[in-house]
Amino acid sequence: MKKTRPKKSPFWRETPVFDEREIITSLTEKEGTSLFLGRYSLSEVAVALNKKNFFKEAQKRKLWPLEHDLDSSEFPLQRFRIFYKKRKPENMVVDLKIKEGAFRPKKRLTPHLSHSECNFLILEWLTLQNPLMDFSGEKSPLPGQKHPGLNLGKKVLDIFVYLARLTQKDGILAFPSYFHNALLFSRNFHFLNPEKQGEVFAIRKFFPEIPFKQLAWIVHLNCLRDKNGRYYEWSAEEQVYPLSKSLKKYFESKTYREKAKESQKDLNFEINWECYKKKIKKMEKKG
Repeated sequence: MKKTRPKKSPFWRETPVFDEREIITSLTEKEGTSLFLGRYSLSEVAVALNKKNFFKEAQKRKLWPLEHDLDSSEFPLQRFRIFYKKRKPENMVVDLKIKEGAFRPKKRLTPHLSHSECNFLILEWLTLQNPLMDFSGEKSPLPGQKHPGLNLGKKVLDIFVYLARLTQKDGILAFPSYFHNALLFSRNFHFLNPEKQGEVFAIRKFFPEIPFKQLAWIVHLNCLRDKNGRYYEWSAEEQVYPLSKSLKKYFESKTYREKAKESQKDLNFEINWECYKKKIKKMEKKG
């Protein structure tokens, strides 16, 4: 089947039908920043999304047809966006900043890794949202949200894992911009720094009675204090979904687990409720 690469036509209007074998044999033949990750044509991207039922889920949510754009001006970092109907900011469904790259873990954190450099699929930014929905009534946003999410986190992760395996990466590397992202990612990702892993888990364990969304705002608004009275400020660090044997062995090691657990013993937090109520009220006034 002859492939074409449409320039201005919609990203996809019909359910794509491709044979996966058609694209795998051609991966090493493609180069250039006009392609996703310098490898994949629009048709190949559609194959991966269709394989993981992304189009089917979009149709269920009435997000159809879809448009896209790809910004490679900072290659190897690329920005890939998917829109509902038209390429307008208010119609954005997916906003992804991604690249491939080698990352050298700090020796003091990862002394047991069998090699000093890992090759990752690096996610610098990811937004998944439904532009047809707004926050109203009892449904409120998490920090950074403009629209409710798609509830497709697992399916989208499957796409990245599939892509990382296909390109023979050691894992997927993410930089969670918000505390709640790190907590959500922790179901499948681990911080390279075991002390950071312990820090995130400690905050959640300290306040089991606090709803997840409320805790997310408490941290985001800097209304959490440590045992010395200093306000806690979220700082992103490398969080990894391991694929290579050496990375899996590192995260499963007794040393890593003990360091993560030990770091929690020295942590103590309290919520400044006056700070939280004051800032939430100020936000509500601004709408």
